Amino acid sequence: MATTGIESGVKDMTLGKEASLSDRFASVEYSDTDKTEMEQWLAHPPADNPERLAALNTHFSSRTTLLGSKPSTADIELYNKLVPVVKSWSDEQRTGEHGHHHILRWMDYVQSSPVFALEGQKVDIDTENVVFYPKPIDLKAEKERKKKEKAAAQAAAGADAAATAVGAPVPAAPASKDAQAENEKPSKKQQQKAKDSSDNTASSAAADLASFPTEKKQKKEKQPKPQKNAPAADKPLSPAMIDLRVGHILKAIQHPDADSLYVSTIACGDPEGTDNTSVHDDGQIVRTVCSGLNGLVPLEDMQGRKIIAVCNLKPVKMRGVLSAAMVLAASPRLAEGEVDNHAGPVELVNPPAEAAAGERVYFEGFEGEPEKVLNPKKKVWDYCQVGFTTTEGKEVGFEAQRVEQMGENGREGVALLRTKQGLCTVKSLTVASAAHETFADALFTKRTHSYSKKGLQTLVDITKIPSLAKRISNAVRLAKE
Repeated sequence: MATTGIESGVKDMTLGKEASLSDRFASVEYSDTDKTEMEQWLAHPPADNPERLAALNTHFSSRTTLLGSKPSTADIELYNKLVPVVKSWSDEQRTGEHGHHHILRWMDYVQSSPVFALEGQKVDIDTENVVFYPKPIDLKAEKERKKKEKAAAQAAAGADAAATAVGAPVPAAPASKDAQAENEKPSKKQQQKAKDSSDNTASSAAADLASFPTEKKQKKEKQPKPQKNAPAADKPLSPAMIDLRVGHILKAIQHPDADSLYVSTIACGDPEGTDNTSVHDDGQIVRTVCSGLNGLVPLEDMQGRKIIAVCNLKPVKMRGVLSAAMVLAASPRLAEGEVDNHAGPVELVNPPAEAAAGERVYFEGFEGEPEKVLNPKKKVWDYCQVGFTTTEGKEVGFEAQRVEQMGENGREGVALLRTKQGLCTVKSLTVASAAHETFADALFTKRTHSYSKKGLQTLVDITKIPSLAKRISNAVRLAKE
């Protein structure tokens, strides 16, 4: 077992009876960097130093423990030092605009987590009492800022070194007037050498003049410009271009400004620094996703569950909230002439229970690499989602023959949606024999409309499509008349 040499400093807080402090972290290995970092924080505890407290708060903005994710005795010792300080803080000092939100979250984690199993004095922390909600730290911008600061410091150090190395020239002692005159006067040998050089120059110039051609030089033919690289041919249309992943909804709430929308915090397996992501309180990288499921799926069914997320659509701001993905859901197809009254039922698509957040989801036979971001002008999503369906066995699938734009790639049969662990399913909805719904058949009463294509529901903001919004407005007007 690797030790840090600081276990003896933990006296105020005791562990459970089952294990000693050393046994608690017996399976955790600490590198030399980890040990140095722990010793630095403990050698200069931030309890009475506002600047150190601010630095510690920033440190915990992207970490669960002092070492990131590893628990250590340093967490316990630092916790003990901060207990009396945090107890004395006002609500403003705890969670105000300039408060220590991240330190408070870490304190709550240490005293509540079974990993540390602390007993004794604890801080009373009300997680619902938040005075000010800080914006998530942009990790990419923070890295760029530190990079610029480092470059500026190196440039300043280089300039100081150059100024030290380069000294001012030392002026020579002035010579006497006679010496200067003697130096400036050329000797006889120098005069003769200059004369010979002048004669040679004149002869050379005459020879060059005699050999100069009398006719005009012919103009050089212009060489054809090399052709630019031809643009790469577009990939053939395929559902593999859509980045489908397993998502884990950590939290879902009602949109503050839209009755039909939920706002969900979803972990999709993104690496740190991915655009349009933030760091959740538990350290996971998450996306904010708006979905028009309010009134169709109970809010409690949106909490802490696995779903299928479409992760490479262009982000869209929906009533002031930037939505960076789409939740996949299924609804029955309408019978011919039937009007969609948005009463459901609607069911979320379920990945296999063993699949982790970020797991790749694909249709069998379409395992290509997805696009980084789908180009809206190419309508990859619009075309492909026409082929989304569910089977009699409640599996989700793709019927390529339904997509006219796929041409020869429109193979027969249903390609099932799956992860490496198994198939993706819905709770009860199966394919109906009804025709597809069209926008002209429906009356819209909500800003966000849910419409179905072969069983799978797509969520769109109708105000983003001017021509469609006009058609809907006309349909509503005619219906009222």
